[in-house]
Amino acid sequence: MRMMSAGTKGSGAERFDVERIRAQFPVLSVQVNGKPLVYLDNAASAQMPQRVIDRIVRYQSREHSNIHRAVHYLSELATAEYEAARRKVQSFINAPSDKECIFTSGTTDAINLVMHGYGRRFVQAGDEIIVSAIEHHANIVPWQMLCEERGAKLRVIPVSDAGELSFEAFQALLGPRVRLVALTHVSNALGTVVPIRDYIDAAHAHGIPVLIDGAQAAPHIPVDVQALGCDFYAFSGHKMCGPTGIGVLYGRAEWLEKMQPFKGGGDMILSVSFEKTTYNTIPFKFEAGTPPIMAAIALGEALDYLREIGLDTIARREHDLLAYATEGVSAIRGIRIIGTAERKAAVLSMVMEGIHPHDLGTLLNEDGVAVRTGHHCAQPVMTRFRVPATARASFAFYNTFEEVDALVASLERAKTVFGVA
Repeated sequence: MRMMSAGTKGSGAERFDVERIRAQFPVLSVQVNGKPLVYLDNAASAQMPQRVIDRIVRYQSREHSNIHRAVHYLSELATAEYEAARRKVQSFINAPSDKECIFTSGTTDAINLVMHGYGRRFVQAGDEIIVSAIEHHANIVPWQMLCEERGAKLRVIPVSDAGELSFEAFQALLGPRVRLVALTHVSNALGTVVPIRDYIDAAHAHGIPVLIDGAQAAPHIPVDVQALGCDFYAFSGHKMCGPTGIGVLYGRAEWLEKMQPFKGGGDMILSVSFEKTTYNTIPFKFEAGTPPIMAAIALGEALDYLREIGLDTIARREHDLLAYATEGVSAIRGIRIIGTAERKAAVLSMVMEGIHPHDLGTLLNEDGVAVRTGHHCAQPVMTRFRVPATARASFAFYNTFEEVDALVASLERAKTVFGVA
């Protein structure tokens, strides 16, 4: 087994009680093919601690009711817990008001909400929307749809061989026809951490609003939307130790008030007649129908859990894991790491000479090592780096250095099995 060097352990690794943390996640005790599960697919979905599972059970068994429109005990209790979860979101991202925090089904839903509510109101023929070359499909396709519908143009910030965006090229794209900048905070395929404050400031200097896809950032680094100055920020619960089917869109009140609702139905209205409908106030204006009540409450519990550990602590721990993994994987001949930006989150995408990523992932699974293989909903990234797919190991604070060793050992075994020199 490799030994950790002082340079890779990091200042906080010795004091981080990972075994205590791991004991809080039931799934981490699962065995795969008779071997301990090594879960390195956290960029797709993080695992859920027992306290979040317990919160789901408590809600479903003792608190479940529809919210907002009844006066009986269960409804008032469920409403209070649902709105308390909204305030936890507000605190987690330091939003000015809980009214600016909209519950969605996830990051994709949140971005589509902005596309519909802002884009279809303010983007016209000849206008431009700026995205980057490292976006997830969720922050490309909605804007393509809007551009096709309105006769607008999608402009793309290029990416270097290291996986870093060109700020100079971005500045050159800014102009009077740009109506929105939609940019990832952290690349899911490369791990690149974008210095988004610089991009936001540059866009705002031209009066252009900015949407940030924070799906890969919010679980791993502190996010302060007021300090960032962004106009919209989106993230998903299932990447933050919470359930699927829940996400958040933060939006500045001044924009949300001007936007048209994405969906029509119950609870997003103040009054309805066959002649006219008056929409509700924010955030309810964008939460039509029965919302994901249980999921929102469970997300609130997950945010409490992450805050108790500390986002700074999480970021340091995951940085140490990434550094250690990068060192180990880089020592394997025939492996190419895709994405070598100076600032990276705990994502390690790789290709191995002579082995397709899907075959590599299948073999790693035989050893209980779970990684993601494919294009990671980022096909333009794969095209840019001239690869069909990658095998992606993504780390969370509950992973261990021994699990990194297991990944490296399994990669070495793959070379032997496939006869790659």
